[in-house]
Amino acid sequence: MKELIEIEFKKLQDYICNELEKIDGKSLFQSDIWNRAEGGGGTTKTISNGNVIEKGGVAFSAVFGDVTSDMKRQLGTEGDVFFATGVSIVLHPNSPHFPIIHMNVRYFELDNGKYWFGGGIDLTPHYVIPENASIFHYDLKKVCDKYDSNFYEKFKVWADDYFFISHRNETRGVGGIFFDHLSEGNCSLNKEEIMQFCLKLGYSFPEIYNKQIQLQLSKSITDSQKKWQQIRRGRYVEFNLVHDRGTKFGLVSGGRTESILLSMPPTSMWEYNLVPENGSEEYNTLNFLKKGINWLDYKDK
Repeated sequence: MKELIEIEFKKLQDYICNELEKIDGKSLFQSDIWNRAEGGGGTTKTISNGNVIEKGGVAFSAVFGDVTSDMKRQLGTEGDVFFATGVSIVLHPNSPHFPIIHMNVRYFELDNGKYWFGGGIDLTPHYVIPENASIFHYDLKKVCDKYDSNFYEKFKVWADDYFFISHRNETRGVGGIFFDHLSEGNCSLNKEEIMQFCLKLGYSFPEIYNKQIQLQLSKSITDSQKKWQQIRRGRYVEFNLVHDRGTKFGLVSGGRTESILLSMPPTSMWEYNLVPENGSEEYNTLNFLKKGINWLDYKDK
């Protein structure tokens, strides 16, 4: 089945890129096809300097090879040979009113018969607007509910815990859903159904993101808002380099560095001991970067 999953994930990459080009309306994706010396390869598609997207990437990979000791420590499992395939997306928009968004779906298989799916989607607004976050979470819940009514609540908590910058004591954004090591033995779905769930999430991605763009399309931009965007991008960098397991696994497994670090923003900044003015949009945003917020409660408020 791994060959089928690889084919479907490659189709997903093509679909998402085509749809994002329509949303951006200016820039087109450029393809970089690469091979991995130890086995496999992929296609990294990048877009930049668009109407909406300042820097973005949609990466597909299908790699295989020996399980190294570093991989065993990272995965906490045994096996001699692995196969991994997936699609990973990060978009950094031009406007501070448009959110950063990340999504990935992946499949991992060992020669001892163990396999699992993982993935998720999360939103990182530079300015948190609760009603917009609610729309995003409702969109994710609709996808989850098609497969298991318990998925959204379970995976939402998982995302809150995963996308957390512990050294800042704040979430990366407004969360979303996250799941890992999902297999027939630990959920209500069989292997085929888990694959379909991952694909449905992927094919829903362009519409979900475009909805967030349209909500903020008419807003003007100030210099102070652009500065805040750079600072929030800095937090994104911190999470990806310190906490993100996908980044760590990619590096220890001998993955392609350029593709692994594709998630980094084009520019970012840090300001020493920055404390936003009480009651400002920046201040309110920081107060929303907490675990456990029920974003569904903010609908139509």
